[in-house]
Amino acid sequence: MEKKNFVEELRWRGMLQDIMPGTEEQLQKEMTSGYAGFDPTSDSLGIGNLVPVMMLKNFQLYGHKPIALVGGATGMIGDPSGKSAERNLLSEEQLHANIEGQKKQLQKFLDFNGSNAATLLNNYDWFRDMGFISFLRDVGKHLTISYMMAKDSVQNRLESGISFTEFSYQLLQGYDFYWMNQHHNCKLQMGGSDQWGNIVTGTELIRRKAGTEAFALTCPLITKADGGKFGKTESGNVWLDPKKTSTYKFYQFWLNAADADAARYIRIFTLLDREEIEALEKEHQAAPHLFTLQKKLAQEVTTFIHSDGDFRFAVKASEILFGKTTADAFTELTNDQMEQIFEGVPSKTISRSVLEAGVDVMTLFCDMSGFLTSRGEAKRVIQGKGARLNKAVLEGTEQINSSNLINNRYLLLQKGKKDYFLLVVE
Repeated sequence: MEKKNFVEELRWRGMLQDIMPGTEEQLQKEMTSGYAGFDPTSDSLGIGNLVPVMMLKNFQLYGHKPIALVGGATGMIGDPSGKSAERNLLSEEQLHANIEGQKKQLQKFLDFNGSNAATLLNNYDWFRDMGFISFLRDVGKHLTISYMMAKDSVQNRLESGISFTEFSYQLLQGYDFYWMNQHHNCKLQMGGSDQWGNIVTGTELIRRKAGTEAFALTCPLITKADGGKFGKTESGNVWLDPKKTSTYKFYQFWLNAADADAARYIRIFTLLDREEIEALEKEHQAAPHLFTLQKKLAQEVTTFIHSDGDFRFAVKASEILFGKTTADAFTELTNDQMEQIFEGVPSKTISRSVLEAGVDVMTLFCDMSGFLTSRGEAKRVIQGKGARLNKAVLEGTEQINSSNLINNRYLLLQKGKKDYFLLVVE
């Protein structure tokens, strides 16, 4: 299939909301430098940040030069767009740690070699030596109060209150675009649709201050079909850092997407081409119970963000928790992987000495772990073949000792198909 231009790519993927006139023509005319910004509110990007990441990734694949901008200066203030209240200001130490964490992640996703090599910038580098008077003279005088007041990010905060600090954010973001236009020939800014006001402030500043044309496009804000907030689970944000969100939980987030969401996400968050995605959609429609879209989505995103090995581990973890596996399935797992899989599962630490003489099943399931509330319940579960140790069905007559330990450390108790309890032996 013939390749279309970058803007057309965004259109069919459902990633285009607003576009400034002339943008598409500019991108078809020549290799263009364009940027997207990342707010360093955490030391890890979240999956919401994957939208601008994928925009930059596709931008580069279509022969253009992507710039990833980390807001070391603007992060000290906080963007009021989409916010209902003033944000807490971060300390310089925390901000620096956040920037370094995000830089490491961004460097994994873009190609920093070749004729259209990506560039990674920090706007603190050009703001740190700019004084307040210089900023007012060189930037502030080019935009009127009425122009700035008309922005949705300001209008939406007038009733609840907006400080001068946050009010000035659009000037800072506008100057970012101007500075990169002058020093990196950057002609395009990309972002979420809530950023449109700030982005066009940049194009206007470039027009007034430099007398040249700049361009803009935005992606729709990603929402879930059920109205829930994208990127959030019951346990909180879904992060790209495996220390914050385990690779198994990351994989499960995508695997558990509703059909309507999976059909949108696979276009936005993967690099699969149109033909392959449409074939997957047909396959999924023919047999929805096989979750074809969700499985492919989870595979592609987990592999892209983490690795193929992490994806294969996540599949194995799912089989252990929800499939008909045996104790052999645990043999290749490390202690860290065991704890990833069973994160959130009730657990208790016991002394190794209590296993030396061996314990019976009743004692293990009731007295030692507290997993089952009474011996009567334990007896019913065992008689119904619902009690398992390390995935193996128990008869109730077994004596459990240290030879039953997984990795010489764990005993996995199970009631029914999905009710687990982890004993950690020290």
